[in-house]
Amino acid sequence: MKQAQRSGSGYRVSIVVTGALVFILCVGFWLWRTDRIRVIDDGSGTLRVPVTFSGGHETHPVDHGRPVILIAAALGVPAEVFREAFSRVQPAPGGTVPGQHRVQQNKEKLMAVLGPHGISNERLDTVSNYYRYNPQWGRLWPTDDAKAYALVRDGRITGFEIVAGGSGYSTSPAIQVPGFDGSSGDVQLSFGQQFDRNGSVSGIRLQ
Repeated sequence: MKQAQRSGSGYRVSIVVTGALVFILCVGFWLWRTDRIRVIDDGSGTLRVPVTFSGGHETHPVDHGRPVILIAAALGVPAEVFREAFSRVQPAPGGTVPGQHRVQQNKEKLMAVLGPHGISNERLDTVSNYYRYNPQWGRLWPTDDAKAYALVRDGRITGFEIVAGGSGYSTSPAIQVPGFDGSSGDVQLSFGQQFDRNGSVSGIRLQ
């Protein structure tokens, strides 16, 4: 009888401990979500709700995954110019390292088009190395996520505030505002020769 009582007590203790753990996990998750979705209320009647960015790293089909729009902007030439230059190059087969002779030939072909635009061999190397990517390993070029707030008043989004434009976006990312299903905006990008600002979010126009 005592053994049965002890077994029953042990079972009840197990249930209590399990319930406590579940409660702690739920509270922890709620606090994590609260910290992640940090709504700012400055008392003006307008709430600032964090915007979630996703995607924005697609490339043109003719570029085979290469972020030409970013490379060209960093070099200071239109994308069409870089595509023309690269069309003369003979890349090594996938997963292989090109020989020195092929590297030299390709460099000469690139510089024949890019040199007249004032691009030096050193600058081409710097930009090419920065935006080097490994699609077979699922790796992108360097990217930095943008940060923004949706301005909410009387339950409606009235605009957006960019906190940090990020970098490395080759196409406009999609946005989502927690609590506003189907929220959308026209994300505008800016490009330039500075790596930390090339492909950055410069504005979000309310749709």
